[in-house]
Amino acid sequence: MSEGTAELVLISDKVIRMTEGEQMGPGFVAVRDGVIVATGPKEDAGAHIGPGTRVHDVGDRPVMPGFVDVHAHMEVAARTHYQTVDCRAPRCGSVADVLATLRAHLDEAVDGWLVGQANLFFDQKLADKRLPTRAELDSVSTEVAIAVRAGGHITVLNSRGLELAGIDRDYREADYSITGLPTVLRDETGEPTGVVKEMDNLLPLPRLSGDALHHAIERGVRELFTAHGVTTIGEISESVDGLRAMDRLHQDGELGTRLRIYLWAPGTVSLDEACTHREWLDLNSPEELLRIHGVKMFADGGYSAASAAVKQPYVNDDHAGHHHCGEVALSLDQIGEALRRTAEAGLQLAVHANGDRAQEEVCEAVAAAGGAPAGVPAPRVEHAGNFLPDPAATALWRKAGIIPVPQPVFLYTFGDFFPAYLGDYGRLGRFPFRRLLDEGWPITGSSDVWIGSEERATNPFFSIWCTLRRQSFLGEILDADQEITLTEALRMHTVNAARTLGEGDSYGSLEAGKHADVIVLDRDPFACSTDELLDVRVDEVYLAGRLVHEAAPIR
Repeated sequence: MSEGTAELVLISDKVIRMTEGEQMGPGFVAVRDGVIVATGPKEDAGAHIGPGTRVHDVGDRPVMPGFVDVHAHMEVAARTHYQTVDCRAPRCGSVADVLATLRAHLDEAVDGWLVGQANLFFDQKLADKRLPTRAELDSVSTEVAIAVRAGGHITVLNSRGLELAGIDRDYREADYSITGLPTVLRDETGEPTGVVKEMDNLLPLPRLSGDALHHAIERGVRELFTAHGVTTIGEISESVDGLRAMDRLHQDGELGTRLRIYLWAPGTVSLDEACTHREWLDLNSPEELLRIHGVKMFADGGYSAASAAVKQPYVNDDHAGHHHCGEVALSLDQIGEALRRTAEAGLQLAVHANGDRAQEEVCEAVAAAGGAPAGVPAPRVEHAGNFLPDPAATALWRKAGIIPVPQPVFLYTFGDFFPAYLGDYGRLGRFPFRRLLDEGWPITGSSDVWIGSEERATNPFFSIWCTLRRQSFLGEILDADQEITLTEALRMHTVNAARTLGEGDSYGSLEAGKHADVIVLDRDPFACSTDELLDVRVDEVYLAGRLVHEAAPIR
């Protein structure tokens, strides 16, 4: 093959390059050795075609860069996809539906446990407006331990589940878990009700390992991400075994997405182990496909457990318990040390801070530590931009030099429910994407898929729809003046996302010199109504020019 000749030339009537000031229209993308060597008008494609070139003219189907999901718990989602019972609303509309679903799947218990996957804010989404009770779960079984996980922050256990977890009236919660302050709810006599918060990683739930974990991850990546055109994932680690399974899968060519791993400290490893990972974690895949990219830490919990650290009290004691404003789990010194240690290791620090008070304290700590040094990606604050009741808070973001990482899918997931937990304060600044873009923040979209996520959470077109429609789970339109354009939404999920990972020079747009991570859509999103965006399908996915997904023909 002569110099300048491409191995693959994709030709389309509409190439969406996601470059600044682009003119979308007929064009081509030429690929050699996994890299884009040229793009341009359709009539210029011939200059890159020679003997051996595969020419693929996709006609009127658009071509665009692969999507980038900067914040996902892919391994958790893959495990969940593989071995839990789906009890999510609206699939289950009531407590009675949940109990019936669990009964129908009792024979699928693993290691004596039946785990039901329920949505975040499950108590608000069921018609009963409450969680199942311990007694109701006991009516399903007292021999099989049952756990209904309503997202990653709150779980309901039956009596057998409480017994296996060692939780009785004398149980005393630990001072800290990896997602927030552990809490066991009790009745007026001191008996556990079955509801526990921020304790999922303390429960003896069944785990996947070996071949089963390998298969779950391969299937999860393929079905949840690759099929939707996601070619790079910012993965929050779950287990070391999972990381090694991902490494083996990439070596065998069985994963269709790049992985940028954020080691969860202390969820997966300690901060010290994360920063010295090269000494003990042997990964053999090429770094452009899989690399340890950063460290993820939790500064607070979640709104569904009323453990996000906020500046106004939770309005309902049943939700808030004795922690009326939530707790910030990381001190100024801990954040400063983490920033210093990760920078020295060449890693990007990402801090989960759901509540406005948690975000403020994290930013103050980062600013006090001097921010990230030159050459290291700026620290990320996960969920900053989801709830911004005080618009002036972004001044502190700028002072600290952080990257806000909001999740548009949460607008649908729980945009309705801020007022139920925070009163009128919860109506202020919900997902103010228009304002943030106008202020110059290159915000991103990501799934934060975990147990309890909505069924479409990993489909970027669902996230894009959320930014345009702004429709909540209950059908409310939230702050329509914060709607953004389709072009802006696509940039959030491509070029902006690549820059958030510090890799904007490598992917995120279709330009010469970047990885040939390219997707082919079944229709033009710019010709779709907002609601029709939910039906856009990804027909083909190329990772470094290699076809890794081809949708089955529609019959």
